[in-house]
Amino acid sequence: MKIQFIKENAFAMPFTSPAFPFGPYKFKNREFLVITYLTDMNVLRSVVPEPLEILEPYVRFEFINMPDSTGFGNYTESGQVIPVSLDGVKGTYAHAMYLNDHPPIAGGRELWGFPKKLASPKLETEIDTLVGTLNYGKLQIAKATMGYKYKEVNLDLVKTSLAAPNFLLKIIPHVDGTPRICELVRYYTTNVKLHGAWSGPATLELHPHALAPVSELPVLKIISSLHFVADLTLELGEVVFDYLK
Repeated sequence: MKIQFIKENAFAMPFTSPAFPFGPYKFKNREFLVITYLTDMNVLRSVVPEPLEILEPYVRFEFINMPDSTGFGNYTESGQVIPVSLDGVKGTYAHAMYLNDHPPIAGGRELWGFPKKLASPKLETEIDTLVGTLNYGKLQIAKATMGYKYKEVNLDLVKTSLAAPNFLLKIIPHVDGTPRICELVRYYTTNVKLHGAWSGPATLELHPHALAPVSELPVLKIISSLHFVADLTLELGEVVFDYLK
């Protein structure tokens, strides 16, 4: 291969057959279960990177079914997202994400810096209850339940929350193991079309695990629950802070 050919065609690993395609990345009928809970403020301070600011001692635990996504296929994801602000603008910071599909793990980490690891999340309806579970290997580390479509939610409020910026800590090492890229990345979701949104009674339990430490942000009290289905586009990101400069 000629040097110029490599420069013109390099996109992702591996060069000859990247693990994911070029975007845009569109999702249809993406189903969310989001449990917002009160946690320990001191622990939050230890995991949220500057220059982000913590608004309240809250964490959102999410379970997401993605049955139709560009290049990524049909998969499920789960993880913890923390409400934050940057320069007075409210948004969220992705702290931990677990999913069961290689292309979005590779693409999410390489392109945006999503903190993705391989695991086995599920989101399903059991009679009158929406149930989210997260297994790391054979061990269950999270389980959420919510009354199925108990109460309709104002769609405009959900759209407003989806329009807020999202932040990631992207780290890519050099060949000697030192960080070559260490950046705070901002991205948005666009072209949102909501099919419905609901709230209801909910529970969330988290269990300790050495390599999937979701329980280190303990559940002190359930604040709210949200179940919604939407089409959306996941936009590429921009660097808002470079930790190496």
